[in-house]
Amino acid sequence: MDFEVIQGDVAAQEADALVNAANTGLRMGSGVAGALRRAAGDELNDEAVAKGPVDLGAVATTDAYDLDAEWVIHAAAMPAGGQATGDSIRDATRNTLHEADALDCDSLVIPALGTGVAGFPLRDGAAIICEEIDAFEPSSLSDVRVIAYSDEDFETFRAVADEIR
Repeated sequence: MDFEVIQGDVAAQEADALVNAANTGLRMGSGVAGALRRAAGDELNDEAVAKGPVDLGAVATTDAYDLDAEWVIHAAAMPAGGQATGDSIRDATRNTLHEADALDCDSLVIPALGTGVAGFPLRDGAAIICEEIDAFEPSSLSDVRVIAYSDEDFETFRAVADEIR
């Protein structure tokens, strides 16, 4: 499975599945969720909310609507109104990879789950996400891209990925 770190807007990516950095309520607010909602349309938020709430670390899958993907996998790395933990990021990443494989996806774009508004330190979160991707044994996934928006986040993820791979 190819695994690379890229920089850009997750909502502008093309893949079988794009990942939303969600909370357990699945309501799409700001950050990654806001970017996906703005690009896909309000139907994405409506469908996500209808599938929630979910357990911490769990995922829910929706249509991608106007995004250049088939699916959006909403990975609940943080509780609604709370902070992410190392375990919630690990579980959300692992469950995302398994869900993408179960959907027979070839390609997946995943953001920095649990960092940003979720409060988990970026470097530590990057290590957890990269470790889970590196250890994953896919049946269909062959292209996994970790996406970072800012220059600083990109450099951090790239350095961590290089250490792990």
